[in-house]
Amino acid sequence: MLMDKMCHLKPLAAVGWMALLVTGCNVSPSPEIRNIASGNSCSLGEEGVRREERRMTTPMIKKIEIERYSLVTPKAFDQVLAALNAEIGHPNLADFLSSTREAASPVEVENIVAKALGRSGLMLFVELDHGGILRKTTDQSGAENVRLVVGNPLIMKEMARHVPDAGSYAPVTILVDARADGIHLSYDRMESLLAPYGNPKASEVARSLDQKVEALLRKAAE
Repeated sequence: MLMDKMCHLKPLAAVGWMALLVTGCNVSPSPEIRNIASGNSCSLGEEGVRREERRMTTPMIKKIEIERYSLVTPKAFDQVLAALNAEIGHPNLADFLSSTREAASPVEVENIVAKALGRSGLMLFVELDHGGILRKTTDQSGAENVRLVVGNPLIMKEMARHVPDAGSYAPVTILVDARADGIHLSYDRMESLLAPYGNPKASEVARSLDQKVEALLRKAAE
């Protein structure tokens, strides 16, 4: 197993992936922001409004140290990909999103998600064949490189209710690519991505997600 650390720069923005599923969030805007949003900006004064608007639009950069988890296997590329797909759910995404939007209760949402998950407790959101582009547009005629975006919306919800930026990182990316030394399976650990936010509850949930993903990669590599 290889695990590298790298730095990632990201704007601090609360991204609401599948916001429908994020319930119980305690994040609330400041009184000044609520005043502006409601049109009641008189209490701030003209200069106060401008100052608040500048504060809201000024980019903030946070440096994040990432742990990248990698496995290398001698198995054939197609075998590895098939092993991964055998363990994750493959819902019709349009139907899945429609069903969650129309769900009348949290319990109904949980049931919909549960049916979409595979044995790993994860589901596929999208599969991108980077190798196909490489083969057609470069001299790498034998390139094999596939990105799988997988996750569990209920796990995402538990992280995002404590750290809204978790919506930027979930679902996670698993990269499967063929190199000279074998097939590499890699992804960035969620716990490392959320560590800078200093929220123990979000980190605990992220750790459980990492365990699911790493168990999936190990099984596919066997």
